[in-house]
Amino acid sequence: KAVAIENYCKSLGHSFIRFDYTGCGASEGKFRKSTIGQWKKDVFAVLDELTEGPQVIVGSSMGGWLMLLAAVARPDRIAAVVGISTGADYLVNAFKQLPLEVQKEIETKGEWYIPNSHKDAGFHKIPYTFIKDAENYCVLHSTIPISCPVRLIHGLKDEHIPWQISLKVAEIVISKDVDIILRKNGEHRMSDKDDIKLIVNLIDDVIDKLTTLA
Repeated sequence: KAVAIENYCKSLGHSFIRFDYTGCGASEGKFRKSTIGQWKKDVFAVLDELTEGPQVIVGSSMGGWLMLLAAVARPDRIAAVVGISTGADYLVNAFKQLPLEVQKEIETKGEWYIPNSHKDAGFHKIPYTFIKDAENYCVLHSTIPISCPVRLIHGLKDEHIPWQISLKVAEIVISKDVDIILRKNGEHRMSDKDDIKLIVNLIDDVIDKLTTLA
């Protein structure tokens, strides 16, 4: 997805930045020490140090959560947001839905093992400290003060992040310019050729609208 968006931006002469959060991908740090708070700082560092003027932010999965946090905190810097399989508050709510004895076991062990369906076997190891820190950044409990254009796309076959989260975001943001697309056969990664084409078209439409308004 990110490469397709980058190629689209380059084809039209738009600036483009993509990055890995601390402890992920090519970035330094260890995931077990990562937090939503640290990742939020990563987003602000990119916004404040590497960009100028209003930006269109595209966030996928957990990145969709960080996208919302950035738009709330930097309203003058965010021209529009495009969320893909947005995972706002997901880990916190999923953890709270576990039986109390399981929650206590995770707290004691310090890690939560979540099955990883992207591999033949294995688990995502989510540090308990990550979950506790994430509680400080939940956004779905009240109105989200984002007034810029909001575009959301989610697959109905997403086995990781419930598509209802995107519906909730669309419902509680204060922006009146909100569109949501639900893909009947879309999965979490939204990496199918038609999914990627739709995502690029969404971004293109938003940029066209912003250019017209300018």
